[in-house]
Amino acid sequence: MEKIIQITAGRGPAECTWVVAQVLKKVLDEAREQELETVLLQRESGEENGTVETASIAIKGKNAAQFVNSWVGTIQWIGQSQFRKMHKRKNWFIGIFEIEPQKGFSVSENDIQYQAMRSSGAGGQHVNKVSSAVRATHIPTGIAVVSMDSRSQHQNKKLATERLIKKLEDETLQQLKNHVGKQWENQLNIQRGNPIRVFSGTDFKRNKIEKSYKGTRQKLKNDLRNENN
Repeated sequence: MEKIIQITAGRGPAECTWVVAQVLKKVLDEAREQELETVLLQRESGEENGTVETASIAIKGKNAAQFVNSWVGTIQWIGQSQFRKMHKRKNWFIGIFEIEPQKGFSVSENDIQYQAMRSSGAGGQHVNKVSSAVRATHIPTGIAVVSMDSRSQHQNKKLATERLIKKLEDETLQQLKNHVGKQWENQLNIQRGNPIRVFSGTDFKRNKIEKSYKGTRQKLKNDLRNENN
């Protein structure tokens, strides 16, 4: 099983890119501990030394899905800015998103279906009687093109194949652009709050997220008691 995740600072400041760099190390170390294979697909450095704007990682292994689920979401770091020592802000957020793998482009001859057809338009009786035009259809996608440029069926088949491959390449390119667009949307949609993991300090120690609602219940009891007094 293979999963791909993107770790991003979004539009966050330099502090967030420092957090991305630290989280990237944590993800790779934890994956190694769980005997998962990782491949760094993309890494864009931040403006400050040792920082990372965004990184994409392929994670392979039996428990890859479970591992990814434990990381996907908002990551919070609590600590003093590494670049602005007098800055008052102490909470910094980055995002980790799962990305659908992109299939590589390839066309097999077995995936193309050819159909002879009669040419249309000017050309006299020859055009009407001879099935020289060729329609080429890419079976997996249903994309089709027609060539009727030549009186030779063999030549039209060649031209149809070339046009079909070009059309498929254009379609793949558009899908890639849409894929990149979704990644960029991820960078704009980092949610502040409800972090899946919280770290703190310069040693980037992980904080335990309190799941209990005991504190909330106690506060409600106190508020109710105060109202009755």
